[in-house]
Formats: sequence, structure tokens, C-alpha cells
Amino acid sequence: MISPRVRTGVLGLALLTALSAPTTATAAGPAAPGSAPPTVEELRLDRAAPQEILRRSGFDTMAPAFARALDRARSYAQARRVVEREGSALWRRAVDRVQGRGPAVGDLSRDDDRPLYWARLGMTRELRGWEPRFGLDEARRAKLLDTLERTSRGQTAIRYPHGKGLKRVLVTGFDPFTLDRDIRISNPSGAVALALDGTVIETASGPARVETAVFPVRWRDFTDGTVERALRPHLPEVDLFTTVSQGRVGRIDVERTNGAWRGGFGDNENTGTPEIVPVSDPASQPQWTSTTLPYAAITAAETGRFPVYDNTSVTEIPAGGTEPVVRPDGPTPGSTARAGGGGDYLSNEIAYRATLLRDRLGLHDTLPGGHVHTPVLEFGAGNTTEVTDPQFVRNRLDIVAQVRAIVSVAVSASERARD
Repeated sequence: MISPRVRTGVLGLALLTALSAPTTATAAGPAAPGSAPPTVEELRLDRAAPQEILRRSGFDTMAPAFARALDRARSYAQARRVVEREGSALWRRAVDRVQGRGPAVGDLSRDDDRPLYWARLGMTRELRGWEPRFGLDEARRAKLLDTLERTSRGQTAIRYPHGKGLKRVLVTGFDPFTLDRDIRISNPSGAVALALDGTVIETASGPARVETAVFPVRWRDFTDGTVERALRPHLPEVDLFTTVSQGRVGRIDVERTNGAWRGGFGDNENTGTPEIVPVSDPASQPQWTSTTLPYAAITAAETGRFPVYDNTSVTEIPAGGTEPVVRPDGPTPGSTARAGGGGDYLSNEIAYRATLLRDRLGLHDTLPGGHVHTPVLEFGAGNTTEVTDPQFVRNRLDIVAQVRAIVSVAVSASERARD
């Protein structure tokens, strides 16, 4: 999830132009009294590609079933239980589908992350427009929507078994993004999260249990502290964590340094403002945070077909300066961040927030953690209309397998460093 300004020369001028083109949300019709209008994200649901993805995965039944369950609720307490149950069920169904459990409904490949994204939006749209007989004010509707978001993203389902010898790993992914450029887009980091959730990876240092969660591509959620709320209970109990997002074409990057700056490129709601990353206690906020992942071991290992790089580049305003400067070897003392190695978009921000949280919890020297950027997930040559193709599936499967291998290497290298 590299900002287009950082991708110049990587994705090419044509893609940069497409990414930078202004987009306009379709105007929503008037909301029913007491309900809320659909969001920019939810309005995209009515386009052909999302409907095909839902139909070909069997996830087209999720939102209608959710709406029927809501209509049976006779109180706010009942509605809350419905939302918790159905949100959690959506996450479990998406994980099960990707991991090969249950019937293979539809002909879309099981590794696909997009059914979860579009089904969730169908459910949030139903909840946003729901008018129960018992009444629902704005604050309570917002709480229900928050519960639906968190449960359907796996954020409330992170649990590790007890027992000695089992390492604990936390991995996060993202929703698809830049959907106004190509509505068919999948995000390999989301596919990674679904494929690895609840699995045990055998490493050279023994088994590692992986728990995962997915985050929205929305600035407002990050401003509201969604990352810290989801990760704070678990960082003290894990042995390693990595945030994951989609980055550059044809390569994987372990991002060495993260910056405290938002570039403001449009998110999935087509909003964005350039500003310093807003955090609690800004008086103690650093301009930079660093990975504690074993990047040397990761980049040296044979993990898959994509080359893996230790990315040390940042963009800074040097101390006493006024203009941004690219620094290939990392930030200089006293500089102001303008882009981390992962750019100035939400991938840099989740890496910054997660590693800052690690440091504020006093875990910098004991907890390996950082950010991994996957390759851009590309369709096969000439495919400009189909929602999938064999090359697209192969690329996604290869990326997932390589991230799994990287996690294995990282766990083993970190354990050796502790010995």
C-alpha cells in the first residue's frame, strides 16, 4: 500500500496517472428517517464486479440473511447480539473458505479475499439503513456498526492456546483499495490474513501459532485508534508480529523505518488530508519508528519467487531545512518525516502505529515486529474485464505462500537471536 507519490518509476506513469485521477462518489438517495445513507464504499456494491464476486463465492446470501436476523430483533440488546454473532460468522466463513473447510460454494477460487470485503459492506449497508420498531439513535447505530466492523475483521477473535514451546505470531492485512481505478482489485495482504488465521507454521525453532486480523483502508478509523485498540491487548503476549500490505510490483520489502506523516492520498471513502499521524500523547510522538524484525535473515533466505529487499529509504525534511529529501539509507538526526520506507499511506501508518505501540509498551528490545510489503497482485496479460484469471490466482497463492515462509524465517531467526 505505497502512496502513488512514492511509487513513481515503480508502477509507471500510466498507473500513477490512473491512481491520481480524481474520483467522485455517486450521490446517495435520501436516507429513510432515522437511518443513515450508504457510504462511498457501500455505493460501489451495486457495480457488476462486486455482485459477480459475491455470487460466484456464495457470499451473496450474507447481507440478506443479516437483514432478516436484524428484523427479528425486538430490542437494542437483541440487535447487539445479532451483530456480534453475524459479524463473527462472516469472519469464520471467510477463513474457512480460504483454508478449504466447508463446501466450495461457487466457482471463485477459495483463496480469494474479496468476498469478505464485499459481503461486509453489504451487511454494514443493511445496518446503516435499518429502522427497528424500538428506535435507534445515531450513537447506538454507530456502536453496532463498530461491533460489526471489528467482529467481521477478526479483531475480536485473536486467541492463543496455552502451552509451552508454541510461539505466538500476530499478522495483519488490509481490505482492497484504489477501487475506483479498478473495482476488481484484491489485496494479497487480506488473503494472507485469511490463509494464516489460526494456523500453525512449523519453523526451525518449533511450531508457531498465527492469529490474524484485517483493517480498513480508511483514514478516519486510524485516527480513531482502531489499530491500537486491536493490537494493545496482544502485543505483550506474542513472540513476533508483522503488519502486511500490498506494495510494489514484483518484489517484497521489509520496511526498515516508518514515518509520522500522512500524505493524504484518497482512501476507500475518497478522503485524505496531509498531516502528521494523529496519536495519543503527541508531545512524546517520535518522527520515526523502526522495525525489529530480523530483516537480514529474511532477505537472505529463499522464501519464494519474488525477491525480498531490506528497504531503508525514507523521505524527510532535514533538520533546519524546508524541502523534502529522499534518504536511501534512512533518516538523519532531527529530521521531520514525510514518508517512511513504506510511503505515506495507510501501510506506513499501520507500521508506524504498531511499532510505536510496541515501543510505548516497553517491548522494543524484546518483541520483533515491523512491516512487510507484498508485490502488487496483478491480473494476467490482457485481462481488463474478468474478475479473475489463472495468473491472478497463481500470483495470489504464491504471495501467500511466500509471506508464510517469511514468517517462519522471522520466528526462527528471532529465537536464535534470543539464545
